Amino acid sequence: MEAVEVIRCRGHENVRGMHKSTFEITKEAELSPQGDCIVGVAADKGAADLSPKFRELMAKEGAKLTAVFSAGGIEAVVTADGGAGISLTHPTDLVWRRSSFVCPRTIGIYSDTTAALLPRELIEILKTGAEMTVTLTVTVE
Repeated sequence: MEAVEVIRCRGHENVRGMHKSTFEITKEAELSPQGDCIVGVAADKGAADLSPKFRELMAKEGAKLTAVFSAGGIEAVVTADGGAGISLTHPTDLVWRRSSFVCPRTIGIYSDTTAALLPRELIEILKTGAEMTVTLTVTVE
């Protein structure tokens, strides 16, 4: 089984992409310099806006998430796991985590990428406020 979601967001002059254990996109339009995990703002969807099918599949044990971040001709592919604790009920945020910590903002755990590991070319493009498309695909066998 599979479900796909596409999210549109943009970068911001304060994107730093330095966090070592997470990264995030948010529906919020502004970003302070302290938000070193946030790589996309003004997203057209938060966790709670994802389809019921997508949310149901992400909450299954063995769910695999592939996320493709694309901006200015640069792409980054991130993989993470789903699991029983993932609720995807937060109204504004989506957070990828290196750890197994789960809260309503968590979209994926055991992510192979953090903000600090995203390609620096992508971070530099996002600092200009560039538009970014995030394509999420969850698969459950």
